[in-house]
Amino acid sequence: MTTDMPRIAIIAAMEREVRPLIRSWKVRTIEHGGRRYRLFENGDAALVCGGIGAEAARRATEAVIREVNAVRVISVGFAGALNGSLQVGHVFEPRMVINAADGVRTEVGSGEGILVTSATVAGKEQKIRLGKAYGASAVDMEAAAVAQGALARGVEFGALKAISDVADFSLPAMDRFVADDGSFHSVRFACHVALRPWLWGTTIALARNSSKASHALCGALVSYLGRETLSRQTLPGESLVAESKQ
Repeated sequence: MTTDMPRIAIIAAMEREVRPLIRSWKVRTIEHGGRRYRLFENGDAALVCGGIGAEAARRATEAVIREVNAVRVISVGFAGALNGSLQVGHVFEPRMVINAADGVRTEVGSGEGILVTSATVAGKEQKIRLGKAYGASAVDMEAAAVAQGALARGVEFGALKAISDVADFSLPAMDRFVADDGSFHSVRFACHVALRPWLWGTTIALARNSSKASHALCGALVSYLGRETLSRQTLPGESLVAESKQ
């Protein structure tokens, strides 16, 4: 059931990306397209974690727009740096999002730099290619799908990404552990890593970097929500700021 009050809708891939923000938000379950989602709500902000990849992001965008009266949809989560200027924990708000799959470009209207969306987890060599091909500063896997879903329904779009791996960081092969619905098989991944000692250091570093990125992202989201909703005079940003300091 769509609410009457205008909302800011947030689409993340995984709960661990935004856990510091949503830990005390209200949560309920919604259904869309045969899939159930946990919808987190606080004031006029609503958040759904749709899963990894473009298709999961597209479905989650449809679900949240259908469920709430969204005036703006924000794609949030982790991203990989494509140049040396972005370090782990840096929060990147792009002015443009490019879909590497079809070249579609979405102007955000604020922010700076370019975010490119890849269909696969970008390793070190692919990061180099993407950076050169698109002049992009960072890469993710969902923003372009969220952008296209929002704009197709006449809803404003924004993006906020926290860097979880620097340009020369060699990610483990993780695509094989992403299910068709966008969920991540963490147990299978852990078993895979446990049998390969040469991956232990990389995996530990990735976990540490992801935690740093998550806290940075959530802090930036508090500011973003306060800024956006203050201009609409719909959401008291003070309550979110206070919550983030608990």
